[in-house]
Amino acid sequence: MSRQKNKVPKAYTKARSRQKKSPSVGDLTEGVLKGDITLLSRAITLVESTHPDDQKKSYEIIENCLLNGAQSIRVGITGVPGVGKSTFIESLGTAMTALGKKVAVLAVDPTSSLSRGSILGDKTRMPLLANDPLAFIRPSPSGDSLGGVARKTRESIVLCEAAGFDVVFIETVGVGQSETAVHSMVDFFLLLKLAGAGDELQGIKRGIMEMADAVVINKADGANLKRAMRAKSDFERALHLYPPKENRWSPKVLTCSAIENKGIAEIWKLIEDYVQLTINNSSFEKKRKSQNKYWFLQAVERLLTQGFYRNPEVKKELSEMTRKVETNEISPFRAAEELLSAYNRQLK
Repeated sequence: MSRQKNKVPKAYTKARSRQKKSPSVGDLTEGVLKGDITLLSRAITLVESTHPDDQKKSYEIIENCLLNGAQSIRVGITGVPGVGKSTFIESLGTAMTALGKKVAVLAVDPTSSLSRGSILGDKTRMPLLANDPLAFIRPSPSGDSLGGVARKTRESIVLCEAAGFDVVFIETVGVGQSETAVHSMVDFFLLLKLAGAGDELQGIKRGIMEMADAVVINKADGANLKRAMRAKSDFERALHLYPPKENRWSPKVLTCSAIENKGIAEIWKLIEDYVQLTINNSSFEKKRKSQNKYWFLQAVERLLTQGFYRNPEVKKELSEMTRKVETNEISPFRAAEELLSAYNRQLK
């Protein structure tokens, strides 16, 4: 007696094929503009892809979203690991959704230089916000990017704005790398600090303090409250040493307890005051234009780098130059010059 093979129902097969089929550029764009979270996530995944075909599709989606997207308030939040960034963002984000605002969080996880992996566990650190229908949390690996942001964070911001989010938070890695990349894509730059952690003087650095629009001393509760108030005074004195900002905003120092939800409303009011001031004196729009220019120059640099390493002549010479540098047969500078010469010969 022959064994009869189990037949797969046609309806099941069709459903499976629909799941496997990737949405078109038009479908993704339409879904993003309608605020479809699933299609927004898929569009961000496409944007983050390094595959050339995916990059071409992502450019088209970004351009469509730039033309149709609404303007949000972009807030960059940085601070050392353990300062409470995730708890702070959840507290501030849920306060925003309670006001009926749509909140997007682009949370960046450090990428291991050894395994190339990232935990991407931000949703577990923000359980209330993750389950809020007015919120969207997207963790992304930082990769090799400096500044504690993912390589395509700027593009993800554009997609979130097109999806109708009123506020976009960018949570940075905060491991001491240059924060210029963060500052170049947000409207308001917030530095989160701890009192009594031994980093008060370490935190008062010219570069990071000049970029900060506000310094917030977190975990100002319980036995730590007095230390937080002392730290607040220290940072206020430090801010007086810096020249006034071009946009005429005077950076403020506030305290809060994200876990007890204290001081959160005051921080949002401060951000609103900043936005209103900079819109009124036209510096808000000026900053957005400057950021677009920086974005353009970054894109040029990235495309030139990609084209260079994909060049057949460069690929052929790269391994040999690397070997010579490793064995001290040639200096790194001379090797780089010869590699560029090989690339230029290929272009002629």
